[in-house]
Amino acid sequence: MTDLEKAARFPYLQRVAFGGKVTGRSFGVIYDGPARFNLTNLAQILEDIHERLTAVIIENLDWKAFIDRYDRAETLFYLDPPYYGCETDYGEKVFSRDDFSAIADRLMALKGRFILSLNDTPEIREIFSAFNIVDVKLNYSVCGKQKPVSEVIIMDKKEPAVANLPR
Repeated sequence: MTDLEKAARFPYLQRVAFGGKVTGRSFGVIYDGPARFNLTNLAQILEDIHERLTAVIIENLDWKAFIDRYDRAETLFYLDPPYYGCETDYGEKVFSRDDFSAIADRLMALKGRFILSLNDTPEIREIFSAFNIVDVKLNYSVCGKQKPVSEVIIMDKKEPAVANLPR
């Protein structure tokens, strides 16, 4: 495929595949509305993507190499690894259960700040117990059915910068 064909294929797959999954895609059908992807809008979709990503640097690095490259006191990392128990959702050997502990160890030595989102499991709470953990209750909806779930937002324990401002 040409670069332009690859660029067009990506938003197509993201919009018509269930959950935008990279592997193991399945497609849904909408009976009471228009298709989720209208080929006549492709040029505008690509233009919107181009404009939004103009100042973005896209890296294809292992998470450890990425953190090592960009870790500075002024950096805020947002980490969104696969959920605990779903380590192979993005492909075999991409992420392992041991990587959760490796992330926690690396975050302990972080110069910058971080926000990490994960599913709420006893194992995750244990692995990341050295950090601030905030409970998040929400509903997943698939095919119109609501399912209550629990997630966690994990953050460093550093004082916020605003705490040092004069009053």
